[in-house]
Amino acid sequence: MKKLILAAILAITITVLNVNVADAVVDPLASQNNKFGIHILFPSEIDDASRLVNSTGGDWGYVTIPIQAGDRDLEKWQKFMDKAASLHLIPIIRLATAGDYFQTKFWQKPTEEDVVDFANFLNSLDWPIKNRYIVVFNEPNRNDEWGGSSSPQEYAQILDFAASAFKSRNQDFFIISAGLDNAAQNSKESINEYTFLKRMSDENPNIFSAIDGFASHAYPNPGFSQSPRSNSLTGVASFRYERDMIYGLSGRILPVFITETGWSKNKISDNVSASFYKDAFTNVWSDNGIVAVTPFLFSAQAEPFLQFSFLDKNNNPNEEYKSFQAIPKNKGQPALPGKLLVQDNQNLQEENLTKKRFLHEDSSNVSTIYASELNIIKSFMKWLFRN
Repeated sequence: MKKLILAAILAITITVLNVNVADAVVDPLASQNNKFGIHILFPSEIDDASRLVNSTGGDWGYVTIPIQAGDRDLEKWQKFMDKAASLHLIPIIRLATAGDYFQTKFWQKPTEEDVVDFANFLNSLDWPIKNRYIVVFNEPNRNDEWGGSSSPQEYAQILDFAASAFKSRNQDFFIISAGLDNAAQNSKESINEYTFLKRMSDENPNIFSAIDGFASHAYPNPGFSQSPRSNSLTGVASFRYERDMIYGLSGRILPVFITETGWSKNKISDNVSASFYKDAFTNVWSDNGIVAVTPFLFSAQAEPFLQFSFLDKNNNPNEEYKSFQAIPKNKGQPALPGKLLVQDNQNLQEENLTKKRFLHEDSSNVSTIYASELNIIKSFMKWLFRN
């Protein structure tokens, strides 16, 4: 009898010690992938976004969406994840601090406490696929995106901390470095992206070994208006130079996530930008190292973003939308998290939201919880061997 009890206790101990342990991330390019995606600002846009990125034969396309530090609403974001699962969309979550998408002068500089809160909250959600894609903030080579003063050293530190914080909670988190402004110059307001990457590596030579992929803002610069055939450092092929530089600094060829790109309709006509999208996907973004391309932006009814929107002022699809929608797409086959989805003829069985929980805790509280659980086991073990 003691042996049976002992076996049960050992099983419980293993379970406690592995509460948040999961297999490592999987290579998103190892199976068939639908790289088409779109950048949205609000969860309510997900239904309309799915009709675009999963069009013309596509399945399991991508959607990039920011989450702000003050927006940790469990019910709201779990509904978003459940909807993504039912629509076969792969979320790429970009961390953001406090600010306003349309009026902010600068975004607050993130802290380690912000990162811990994000890691705890996002780990409390059920995700639609195994890989949990996280982009760690946005364009930190611009002063206005980094609390008024860009710092590659600080960004390297927070990125390394984020990789550790998220992966300590679940190894399925796929950590992606922030997209950089590919047109930024070394000035009082910004740092050139290649200078920025080098200084990140100088601060932490292992920084690009700590992450799983990198985001690229492969805009057609200068002026958001250049031909996709332009092979410049600041064009839609800028991801190649970024990838090569990261390889030179780390010896790693990281997967590419083009989370922002797009042509300005203030500079070129809607018809021209529509043809540019087809050209770019055919001749530039056909690169085998690209996981996702999510142009910015699905919808904006006002400037400064209306010039990039796939919908017009009346919320109708424009020529860019129609061109993007018409391009043939793959049926993606991402690895799924077995514990989340029970699929029968593509029907989703959802868990009851009341069964989910979110612990707003720092790492010391996590350690305290585990220590308490282990002390209970130790006490029981002592009792067992005394009898």
